[in-house]
Amino acid sequence: MTARMNAFEQAPAAYEAMRGLERFLAQSPLPHSTLELVKLRVSQINGCAFCVDMHSKDAQKAGESDERLFAVAVWRESPLFTGAERAALALAEDATRLADPGESVPDAVWQEAARHYDEPALAALVVAVATINAWNRIAVATRMVPGSHTPA
Repeated sequence: MTARMNAFEQAPAAYEAMRGLERFLAQSPLPHSTLELVKLRVSQINGCAFCVDMHSKDAQKAGESDERLFAVAVWRESPLFTGAERAALALAEDATRLADPGESVPDAVWQEAARHYDEPALAALVVAVATINAWNRIAVATRMVPGSHTPA
C-alpha cells in the first residue's frame, strides 16, 4: 500500500484542530484504557488498518494485554471486559454504524452507558467516537500506511 498524500502537511490547521480534540480527550474523565478500546473497535468497524495498528500499539504501551486487544473485535462474546467497557463499546459501535438498519443509538444503549459514566465522561465518550471516526476517514481516504506508527 502506498499513501496517496499526507493530508496533514496539506492542511496543518485541520490537523491542529484534530489534535485539540485529542488533548481534550486526554484530559477528560474517560478512562484511558476505555478510550483506547473504543478507538480500536471503531477503527476495526471502519476498516482503518493504520488506526487499528496505531491504537493496538498505543494500548499495549499503556499496559493493555494482548488477550484483551485480540478480543475487542468480539467483545460481546468475551468475558474480558467490564460492564462499563461493554457499555462504551456498544455506544461506540452504534454511533459509528449510523447508516445501518434500525434505530441509531437506541435508548437502551444510551441508558446503559449513562449508568456507568457521569455526564462529563459520557460527553467525552461521544466526542471520542466522533473524533476516531474522523481520523479513520482521513486515514482510509489518503491510504495512510499501517505499521508506520511508533507510540510516543
